[in-house]
Amino acid sequence: MDKTWVLVADSARARLYTMPDRRGALREREDFVHPESRLHDQELTSDLPGRTFDSAGQGRHAMSDAMSPKKHEAVTFAKALARHLESERVNGHLDELIVIAPPAFLGLLRDELSESCEKLVVETISKNLVKETTESIRDHLDQS
Repeated sequence: MDKTWVLVADSARARLYTMPDRRGALREREDFVHPESRLHDQELTSDLPGRTFDSAGQGRHAMSDAMSPKKHEAVTFAKALARHLESERVNGHLDELIVIAPPAFLGLLRDELSESCEKLVVETISKNLVKETTESIRDHLDQS
């Protein structure tokens, strides 16, 4: 079984590939979709934020969430991917991991990976290649 895996992801989709070695052909193993990440903030929230008074003075303003709904969905997807990778690691299917994602989502993924999975990451590529062909992704791996 191929134990070098390549995760190509963005906040709404991820493709997981395996390869026999660092120079071998990529074989798509799984495709994950998180459609909520494609929605606009207005579609993710049911109403406007509450309003509050300033602590000093007569001012009044809207309260803001600590995290935007869109970022919340990206974090949710990153957590789901990290849990899946951890499960595969525990089951002995994964020895090395290459992660390809746009910078912001790459950071979210790294934050969610377990310490054990993080140790398996042998390379990261900070690009959005999730819509690229398998051949194009392979070419990017060869360039790195």
